[in-house]
Amino acid sequence: MTTPIAGEGAVDAYAKLAELGLTLPQVAAPLAAYVPAVQTGNHVYVSGQLPLVDGKLPLTGKVGAEVTPEQGADLARTCALNALAAIEALVGLGRLVKIVKVTGFVAVAPGFTGVPAVINGASNLFGEVLGEQGRHARSAVGVAELPLGAPVEVEVIAEVA
Repeated sequence: MTTPIAGEGAVDAYAKLAELGLTLPQVAAPLAAYVPAVQTGNHVYVSGQLPLVDGKLPLTGKVGAEVTPEQGADLARTCALNALAAIEALVGLGRLVKIVKVTGFVAVAPGFTGVPAVINGASNLFGEVLGEQGRHARSAVGVAELPLGAPVEVEVIAEVA
């Protein structure tokens, strides 16, 4: 199976976003000494994206305590949309060939083991917007804390033409 290149059987991400009623947000300003995304060769590495909406976290806390798994999945979806915005700002979604790898981090309450289902929020968004090009390898990791008290964070590696 070959990977489609942008413009050659590729999903029109812009049209799909519009069809789903989604708009790309402004890229969040970095919280420290890094950039939102960087390209090397035909890959874009997107820094960890928090579920910021208009520069603010809609929820804080641990999944399995202050945040429900369903809320966590919605927040992971927001992280994925923010990652697409970072790719758009750097190279444009029209050059996107494939989401290669997603790493999701979930701030978990003690005993919470549903991390993969939370990160499905991000994986499902990529599938909805990009179809086969959105299918990816993935790691889903439970952690004690995330920046600003965020419940989830998602980083992405994407292939571009």
